[in-house]
Parts: sequence; structure tokens; C-alpha cells
Amino acid sequence: MDWWGPTTTSLSGNRYVLVITDRLSGYVFAKASPTNTAHDTARILMEEIILIHGSPDTIITDQGTHFKNELLQAISHLVGCKQIFSTPHHPQTNGQTERWNSTFVTQIAKYCNTDLNNWDTFLPSIVYAYNNGIHSSTGLSPYQLAFGRRPRHPFNPHATTFVFSKPHDYWTQLMQYRNTALKQAKQHIIHQQELSKTRFDKNRSHPTFALGDLVWAKVFVG
Repeated sequence: MDWWGPTTTSLSGNRYVLVITDRLSGYVFAKASPTNTAHDTARILMEEIILIHGSPDTIITDQGTHFKNELLQAISHLVGCKQIFSTPHHPQTNGQTERWNSTFVTQIAKYCNTDLNNWDTFLPSIVYAYNNGIHSSTGLSPYQLAFGRRPRHPFNPHATTFVFSKPHDYWTQLMQYRNTALKQAKQHIIHQQELSKTRFDKNRSHPTFALGDLVWAKVFVG
């Protein structure tokens, strides 16, 4: 979970977007907001996630005051959710949400007017496209992994009838589909991680140190 912004104030008064990414499926929830206070975070988390989809097991955020506060701590305790804070100056800890933020910035720039004040109008459509696109890391769309089925797009022709051959088997079939999809996604993720490691190691040095060697230590301030 991460806040994106501030950006140009929209005609609706919004300047920020709270982005929440399901770590397993990659499914994204994004809600525009005029401010990014602790109260805003708690309200959106409760209304858009917990009261609709249930309580997550764990929430990963940075250490900003809109996340690290008594209100979020109380809500997490109330719903049985564990809060984990990323390492300072290390956004890779929350990499999925960071990647969405960069995708969102690129896409929103294509649709905004010259005043850049209608960006929130296109936010739901961009989220929809992202969640229904096939991701190279899993080989499936976030929607498929989150809901265990392919989405029914509003632009597809509607079927006149829909009949289950065995209605009582629906739940079993759904779970089988989801388990197969998750297994496939896991294999794709491992493969992509191996490729990423290979690319990273090509330009990586392998220094060796002995006891007593002098080394530089990076100290973060603030």
C-alpha cells in the first residue's frame, strides 16, 4: 500500500491516489483523494478493501506518518491484520506498488488534457486495463488470479443463455481453476526472478573483504 502524489489538483479536488496491490495476484485497487492523511488511509482501506473483500493477512507500507500511526495500528489490531514497514530508503520492499505507480504515470499522461486537471477521470479505466492485462511475470492477468476466472468484458458480445451442466460443482471447478492458475503463476514468477537475477549478476562485482579492512558505510539522515 502506498500513496502516489501530490500532483495537479483535479477538477474534483483530488491530488493523491492511494494504491493497494494484492501481493499474490498483482491485482490493484486505486482511489483518488484530495489529501493523504492517516484518516484518509484508514477510511479507504476500510471502505474499499476490508468491508468488500475481507481483511488481508498482512499490509506492507513505507514508514510515512499516514501509515505509521495509532489509527492504522488500532484498525490492524481490530481486524487481525499485521502491519509491516519497509526499510527506509529502500522502495524495492514495496516493489509491486512502486511498479504500478510508474505505469500509472505513463498511462495517465496519454489521456490528460493540457491543464492536467482531469487525470482522476481516467484512473478507473487505467486500473481496469492493468488488472485485465496479461502480466509477463505470471502469464495470467491479475483478475484471473484474484477471482479464479476470466473477466467478462463490457465490450464482449453477451451470451443469450448461461447454463451450468452441473451447478453443484461450480465451487469445486472454481477452486480447481484457481489452484491451477496460481501454480502456473508461481512457475512464471520463479522463472522471471531467475532471469532478473541473471541480468543483474552480469554487471555485479564480487568484492571480498578480510577482517580489519576499512569500508565505507552509508548513513541516511532523516
